[in-house]
Amino acid sequence: MGPKRKLFLIAAGALFLIVLAIVAFLLLGKNLNKPQTSFPQNKNSAQTESKWQERGVVVAGQYADAEVVDLGNGQFRMYYSIEPEVPGNNLEVYSAVSKDGINWTKEAGTRKRLATFPDVVKLPSGQWRMYFQNGGVIKSALSTDGLKWADEAGTRIDKGQPGFDLDNVGAQSTIRLDDSTYIMVYRGTINEPYATKEKLPNQDMHIYFWATSKDGLTFEKKGLAIDSRNETLLGAADGAEWVRWDTSTSSEPELRVYFWSYAGVYRVTYNQRTFSKAVFDFTNNKDSMAKFPPNPPGDPTLAKIKDKWFMYYGQHGKGIYYATYGN
Repeated sequence: MGPKRKLFLIAAGALFLIVLAIVAFLLLGKNLNKPQTSFPQNKNSAQTESKWQERGVVVAGQYADAEVVDLGNGQFRMYYSIEPEVPGNNLEVYSAVSKDGINWTKEAGTRKRLATFPDVVKLPSGQWRMYFQNGGVIKSALSTDGLKWADEAGTRIDKGQPGFDLDNVGAQSTIRLDDSTYIMVYRGTINEPYATKEKLPNQDMHIYFWATSKDGLTFEKKGLAIDSRNETLLGAADGAEWVRWDTSTSSEPELRVYFWSYAGVYRVTYNQRTFSKAVFDFTNNKDSMAKFPPNPPGDPTLAKIKDKWFMYYGQHGKGIYYATYGN
């Protein structure tokens, strides 16, 4: 090989290496400049940034399953349950009141015993009805003041579900529509894990069904509402909450159901007897690599207080926390 050809090959090799270095630098810069999300993303999860802002704790202690109702005159009441892991508990439900959604004053006494997942609806008569889980089924109680409750006879929802072998039902939420129809979504537990290659925290599946009623007592089961048996939810859906969400594009509120799964809080929209696909909405997880964060926000309940949306959620062993929508 002649000296000129050898010099040519050396120069060409050097040029090739320079081009490779420039391409690698540009690609690296592009990846470094990508916006990073703090959400733990399951397959098909939303990639958008949440508009919910974490704020802090409102009811400290081993409590969960919050439910907020509007008492009128600018006052709100929160019902919440003791965590079943607390030694010696009697599945008590307590309450607190607030005017700003931030500072809550606990009310004396116990609202209910042997009840979990308090779900409270105001009736046309001015009375209140609480739906709750007891013995693996859903029952109800009545109150004139929201403080003293008397159990109603019978069972609102049992665990019999066509096509499913359910271990229990619960974690329900109920809303009364303008046409006086009651719609309840309720969780059914299947005593086997979701089939996936993932190593899941739960060894059972939670899926949501729905039912309607004209009187709030006798419900007609309608079938599946939120099917968690997919690679987004991985068999986990719990702590549902109906919300009338006002939108800027419609004069009518949008009916939503919020719930939580492994990654955080999701929502679906209900329209014309159909539930939409789940949308990922909020998490307090700071580790974007943690697919199964140890303490995700659980059992969300929402309330609009002084024109601002509040989301209250449980933190296991710590209490009820809250986030607000927007700045």
